[in-house]
Amino acid sequence: MSGKSSYSNDLSGRALLCKDVIRAAGALVLKGFQKNTGRAFSMKGPQDFLTETDAASEALICSTISKHFPDDGFLGEEGGGKVTDRLWIVDPIDGTANFVRGIPHFCISIAYVENNDWKIGAIYNPAQDELYFACRGAGATLNDKEISVSATGTFDTASVEMGWSGRVPNEIYIRTISELLALGTNVRRTGSGAMALAYVADGRSDAYIELHMNSWDCAAGLLLVEEAGGVVCPFMEIGTLAEGGPVLASTRAIAAGVSQASRIPVATPHLVATDLQRARG
Repeated sequence: MSGKSSYSNDLSGRALLCKDVIRAAGALVLKGFQKNTGRAFSMKGPQDFLTETDAASEALICSTISKHFPDDGFLGEEGGGKVTDRLWIVDPIDGTANFVRGIPHFCISIAYVENNDWKIGAIYNPAQDELYFACRGAGATLNDKEISVSATGTFDTASVEMGWSGRVPNEIYIRTISELLALGTNVRRTGSGAMALAYVADGRSDAYIELHMNSWDCAAGLLLVEEAGGVVCPFMEIGTLAEGGPVLASTRAIAAGVSQASRIPVATPHLVATDLQRARG
């Protein structure tokens, strides 16, 4: 932490606190990752260790936020919580399968929401020391440098990432992947939905789809993509903070086709057929 004893009770104060606390939690999580890396993988040992690190990360974030903004609500993957008008949403480690196997592709995700509107979003991969950050209306950054979505304009040059879980039948995922491949896109999965959204924001990927995603996995990333100039789904209309919902984030040129393949709407209704036709080349 920066050692700051107080933060202004406004969005700028919360933004500063968010940056401080996510880096502090990142240092804790990185120690756990480095301690565990190189051990032979077995479900019991690493899984127990992961649970301990997960809980410690969330506890640090929650206690720090509560100290400075005691009236704000908190919704975490590990500890739960309830939805309030001013709410912090936290995933203390996203990409847990990578974490326990010594793969440095995982992150901490923190979002601040006021009246169901994303205001602050931060995603930090401590293994790579990459901090993505966005405030509503102020753009998106990676390690304080401005980022934007890719300029990819056609499906045959696009790379789309897709995540999945047991909440949706495999047949639907298979159909979606088949339709994406038919458009000409490359489809991949790297094991962290939050990181996948951050990669759309900085142009390493062109789109991300998940047919059901918890809010703590996607809240920060959706704001990042929006602020980086991308197109996202209307999450609060098709899902909820408490229960989650489908997620789509994309560069504009391929958004209509990705939406069509996934059956997930985009929040930019003026995306028209010409965008889809142009992306098909």
